[in-house]
Formats: sequence, C-alpha cells, structure tokens
Amino acid sequence: MFVPDVGGGRSPTPILHADLDAFYASVEQRDDPVLRGRPVIVGGGVVLACSYEAKRCGVRTAMGGRQAKALCPEAIVVSPRMSAYSAASKAVFEVFRATSPIVEGISIDEAFLDVGGLWRIAGQPVEIAARLREEVREQVGLPITVGVARTKFLAKVASGVAKPDGLLHVPADREVEFLHPLPVEKLWGVGKVTAAKLHALGVRTVGEAAEIGEGPLVGLVGKAEGHKLHALSHNRDPRRVETGRRRRSIGSQRALGRRQRTPEELDAILAGTVDRLGRRLRGAHRVCRTVVLRLRFADFTRATRSRTMSAATNHTPTLLATARVLLAGAMPRITSDGATLLGLSLTNLQEDTPLQLTLPLAARTVETDEMALDVTLDAVRDRFGSRSVTRATLLGRDEGISVPLLPD
Repeated sequence: MFVPDVGGGRSPTPILHADLDAFYASVEQRDDPVLRGRPVIVGGGVVLACSYEAKRCGVRTAMGGRQAKALCPEAIVVSPRMSAYSAASKAVFEVFRATSPIVEGISIDEAFLDVGGLWRIAGQPVEIAARLREEVREQVGLPITVGVARTKFLAKVASGVAKPDGLLHVPADREVEFLHPLPVEKLWGVGKVTAAKLHALGVRTVGEAAEIGEGPLVGLVGKAEGHKLHALSHNRDPRRVETGRRRRSIGSQRALGRRQRTPEELDAILAGTVDRLGRRLRGAHRVCRTVVLRLRFADFTRATRSRTMSAATNHTPTLLATARVLLAGAMPRITSDGATLLGLSLTNLQEDTPLQLTLPLAARTVETDEMALDVTLDAVRDRFGSRSVTRATLLGRDEGISVPLLPD
C-alpha cells in the first residue's frame, strides 16, 4: 500500500472515497454470528450480493442462484432484508457527516468526503480515513474500505485496489507510479467493449493509454469519451465533492433469472418499474426527458436503448408508452437469446414546472386529469402501502425486490 509519512503541513490529498465491503452480505454476517467467516449469498433465484468468501469461489452479483451454488456448494443462502440494509446505510452516513461537512453520497454504501479543510483540527487525510474506518466498525459493526487521493477518480480507484477492508493513500508525488501500471479497465467508462478495442491496439494498462495520446483515443471511442479517458489516464479530474447535489438520473432494474419470459410478463415487469420510477419522480418534484432501457442477455452481453421525448414529464402513461417502444425494439433479441436483467433509467432530469399551456386545450385537459390521478394514487400508496393500489396485470405477480436508495 502507498502510505506516506505523516508529518506537519497541509496534505495535498484531501478527498476520501469510502465504500462498504460486500454491503448486504456484511450486514447479514454482522447480525448472525453463524455466518461470519463463511460464504454467504443474499438472494436465492438471483445473487443480489455475496460475501468475499463466496466471491473467492467465483460467485458474482446477478449470477443465477443455481450456478452460484454449483460454484460454492458450501455457501449459505439468505433472504434479503432491505430494511436492515437501509438502517445500516443511514447509520454509516451519520458517521460520514460527523467526519466531514462535505459528503457526496454515490449510493447507499459509498460516498466521497472532502477533508481538505480539516487538517488543522482533525489531522492529515490518512489519519482521518483511519479514524473513519474505526468509527464505522465500532458504531455500525461493518467493514469499510477507504481510498485517499488528490482527485475523486483516483480516490475511487484506490479504494477499489484496497478492498476488502483496507486503506490506501496515494500521495501526490506517486500518482503516476500507482496509476499507470493498473489495467486500463480501471479508467471510468472502460467496459468490455471499449477494453476490447483498446486491447486490439495493444493498450492494456492505464500508462499505455496515456502514452498513445488523445487523438487515437478520440478516434477509437469518440470525442467526448476519448477526451475523458485521456484526462483520467493523466489523473486530471477537476470535479469537486458536492454536497446536496441532485441526481442526474434515477433508475431501477430487475433480475429475471434464466427462465424465458413471455412478452406479457416482460410488459408487466416494465409497467411496474415505470410505476415506481414515476412515483419517485413526482415525490422529488422532478420531470425527465429521456428514457433508457438496459438489458442483459443470457450470454452476459448487454444492450442499451434510449429515447428522448419532445417535452419533459413525470406522467406515468407517457413514460410507459416510451419504455414500451424501446422494449418492442429489443424483443427480437430477447426472443432469440433470452434476457436475464431488465433495467430502466430516467435521465435529463429537470425541476418540475406546471404543465405548459402551449398544449391544445383538449390534450391539456386529458393530460392534466391523468397527472392529477397519478398524484392521487401516490397519496393513497403513501398512506396505505405501495401495493394498496396496483395495475390489474400485476395482481398475483412477484414485483421483485425494491432495494434501498439514497434520497432523490
């Protein structure tokens, strides 16, 4: 690990990336001593999460339960307890906010902390990080890994390298020494497709990506992505830790398992997903312009389709109609290859404003009435539970698991 001498003076590495280790599984191991040190799988039909003991056997998130048990026969399978994970997340974020006033939540189990202004009262960032890990362990009972670096990008990379249950500090004068030998997949935005393109050029490390220059990267992945990859390969990341920043998108996904789903089943899953996302949009007083459908197929390849609407909305029928167009376009591939995951994201979010009066009167009246019905149904669900009012097509169907989320 890269750990500097802790001496006097202000450190140039003020950003922490704190990430809980195997979050759901760690909560289960914390609450049941029998599970400690043993391979744990959360979720039966599809793996929602797994402990590091199970990961060492090859088990991975979103893997089918049967395959996971074949890889790790001794694994203990437990049902997910979302309320317990939500409570643990809230407790951890209380520790984060007690550590620094500038906390940017990324998900329920990770966050960036800006500790640059705390060196006089709380010590060097690496000392703060060590203390944070101790307090999360003592107060919440969970292991957490922390990366310390000068940029958000490098702090997140450092925490990934340090997992599990570690602390890794990358001093400013050793950034290149740390970053450049790492696999090129460590760069944000480099997935399997982009990695394959880079490998074809002989680029396998971050350092090699930095050496080929911005031009070849732009030619390979496009102007915006190429510029970003070139900057990150040199650890140029000017983004600050932002507290209270609103989401740029909201989404939900549903693991489908290996069983072939009928079009009617997929439509019901899609409708239920849109219902939940529309409710979240309205609760956050926001509207969206773009709907994104994400699919994973039986061969583990992925596909993404998106559609941008003419006007931003949080109107459930409009969102569902757009999502159905996207799903219809993907049905030939789903029919031939089978889908194991369906996800939906709403992006290009804006603050909610009154319905534009430029709509024709008849259309405005119909849409206004339907939007009022959306709000009324939201109020009923808030009072009597999310399943108190539902679609007829969803009656008797398993709507899947609703995972805890950060506030919108």
